[in-house]
Amino acid sequence: MTIRAVVWDVDDTLFDYTSADREGMRAHLAAEGLLAGEEGAQGGEGVAAALVRWRAITDAQWARFSAGEVTFEGQRLDRVRVFLGEELTDEQADAWFRRYRAHYEAAWALFPDVLPALDALAAGYRHVVLSNSSLHVQDHKLRTLGVHDRFEAVLCAAELGVSKPAAGAFLAACEALELAPHQVAYVGDHPEIDARGAADAGLLSVWLDRHGTGSAPAGGHRIGSLAELPAILHADTRFGAPSTFR
Repeated sequence: MTIRAVVWDVDDTLFDYTSADREGMRAHLAAEGLLAGEEGAQGGEGVAAALVRWRAITDAQWARFSAGEVTFEGQRLDRVRVFLGEELTDEQADAWFRRYRAHYEAAWALFPDVLPALDALAAGYRHVVLSNSSLHVQDHKLRTLGVHDRFEAVLCAAELGVSKPAAGAFLAACEALELAPHQVAYVGDHPEIDARGAADAGLLSVWLDRHGTGSAPAGGHRIGSLAELPAILHADTRFGAPSTFR
């Protein structure tokens, strides 16, 4: 079966979100006087502990957004309130998040294998983004990183009204491409939200496991680098002999 298009996740697939979040939060907490050992800090915690808390809070608030309990902007403000443990107004929470975002954006970067992979696949495949974020956020990010024009469309959960791993999110990308799911590959970094969700929706699922943490879900492929992706797409073997990539 011929693959005609690739749908891409953004964060920790194309964009090194984890590193940017770590470095951005480190710089932000230092500037706010919230890191232990920093001059002016009052009862601050270490950056590792702060990051663990921030990410756990982010995941919890994102789950509320995905369930329709809060708006996209609301989950951002609540992340700040829970992290600081303070009853902040919307304006105060937004100002704190904006200061964090300035440090975070200063650390933005693509993974080194992204541009070579996009170049290698440019002529043979169509490309679309599907993200569990908002169009405003990811459109700005892709433009800042210089790759926005590589994609026909940028589809995001906030506007679609459905998030990965729900099949509806993946099928919306297929509909935007006017292709059947079996003609579309999906590439993402999360084994359940991305890889299993795409496979269950009928797409060719490619899990980008940069850290070698596991095996691909049934019906999918696992790669350690985007350099391996062209071989997967050129030899889609879901309906024939098993692929050598696992």
